[in-house]
Amino acid sequence: MSFWRVLLSIICPPLAVLDKGCGSILIVFILTCLGWVPGVIAALIILNNPKN
Repeated sequence: MSFWRVLLSIICPPLAVLDKGCGSILIVFILTCLGWVPGVIAALIILNNPKN
């Protein structure tokens, strides 16, 4: 996980997971709409997943 990805996930979480697939983008977008902090946490978890 690069510094720029972490910074992008803090500023705009859905853009940080853009290359992870439609499901990830949708989940992070919904969580970001419900609250900024859950969106950031979800984006960081998705970016930190070693499977992808």
